Amino acid sequence: MTAAEPAASRYEAVIGIEIHCQLKTVSKMFCGCSTEIDGAAPNSHCCPVCLGLPGVLPTINKKAVEFVIATGFAIEAKVATTTRWDRKNYFYPDLPKGYQISQYQLPLAAEGRLTFDTSDGPFTVCVRRAHLEEDTGRLIHAELDGRRVSLIDFNRSGMPLMEIVTEPDIRTAEQARRYAEELRLLMQTIGASDAEMENGQMRVEANVSIRPRGQEAFGTRVEVKNMNSMRAVERAIAFEIERQTVAVDAGEKIHMETRGWDEARQSTYHMRPKEEENDYRYFPEPDLPPLLTSPEWLAEIKARLPELPSARRRRYRDEQGLSAYDADVLVNDATAAALFEGAVAADPAVPPKLLANWVTGEYMRLAKGGEGSGAAAVDPAELAALVELVVDGSISGTNAKEVFAEHFATGRGVSSIVKARGFEQISDAGALGTAIDTVLAANPAAVADYRAGKAEVLGFLVGQVMKATRGQANAGMVQNALRERLDKAE
Repeated sequence: MTAAEPAASRYEAVIGIEIHCQLKTVSKMFCGCSTEIDGAAPNSHCCPVCLGLPGVLPTINKKAVEFVIATGFAIEAKVATTTRWDRKNYFYPDLPKGYQISQYQLPLAAEGRLTFDTSDGPFTVCVRRAHLEEDTGRLIHAELDGRRVSLIDFNRSGMPLMEIVTEPDIRTAEQARRYAEELRLLMQTIGASDAEMENGQMRVEANVSIRPRGQEAFGTRVEVKNMNSMRAVERAIAFEIERQTVAVDAGEKIHMETRGWDEARQSTYHMRPKEEENDYRYFPEPDLPPLLTSPEWLAEIKARLPELPSARRRRYRDEQGLSAYDADVLVNDATAAALFEGAVAADPAVPPKLLANWVTGEYMRLAKGGEGSGAAAVDPAELAALVELVVDGSISGTNAKEVFAEHFATGRGVSSIVKARGFEQISDAGALGTAIDTVLAANPAAVADYRAGKAEVLGFLVGQVMKATRGQANAGMVQNALRERLDKAE
């Protein structure tokens, strides 16, 4: 290898992802405090347990445990029959008791995997572990009376967190982003977490290193934090790969450290030296007993799992004939998927592909624009009825879009909108013949061009007839009738 070769051909990135998901429970992980902390006054949702006051005892949140077990089944992991809690000594100012209750040696789920699509095709990441722990408080750095101060809000302290850790299988920034996106979708699908990065419900951290291609030993890893969007995940990792490549080429040594992502500068920056696992001095949590999972309990949790994103994509493609793109768009939007499923169920005679086109096209365009009441107003049966009108030629596609837009905005029934607007399609041969005669008489030059061999003029004439009938003419009948008349000898 030489420095003149492209970096990608000389070095290979090795990436592992750690994701913390805030679980969707009513109370915190080890106490009864409410998890409804958004918009709450600072330090208004905390108690002696989540503040770590002397003499308090934690209790286990059963729902949080079930969410991690469900995640384990969803990622094809081994779910533990026996697990325990550990103390992770974590001396940060936002963790008042000086340690975090977590899991170390016996996680709830281990040895899983998650497969997702990338631009290079399907890719599978092995998941080392998924375990439970409690969140820390939140530091707020501000200026008070002309002084820089750090304030602490303990509302978040004790919130239930699931940490999911991959093996170092990822090789590109794109793969890292796609993995995080698929895991977020999985969490939302099974109801474990809303996983909204902008609200801190999902936090992605990446361990990034590079090594010469062909070398088995890993390079020195650097942890990257503070990535608050999926786009930031990809950009931060790509930047860090490039930064390490430039440093190694310059003969510099990579140091194990934690770096943050600066969105404004589009670069990572040094935060602190990186700790090793032995720095946390894990030991069994004496205030909580080991947790046993019975076969009956595990079977019950597994039976409650909904259809997972990967299975739904396959069903949409294999059973309903959708393209990979349409299937992916629907699976990634729960409201759109529900509308599609409802429309298919309402009228099985309508081709699912046509319904998918309307949902991923007109519906999502209007929903994105925020027009009208949207999802609350769109009735799946009404959408199916509208597409049926287009299929059987009762209404033109152009007019159907207007009808749908009004239904979307107001919730009025499709049939009443069609009737009120006079959009019933004209399929009467006599009425169409009159309109065609008028158009041919008004456009002699176009008629002459067609008969001279310019077949593309037919489209113009069809358009003129549609215009004359306010889009109500049956376009197929118009085209056939025009061709028949124009092809006759003068």
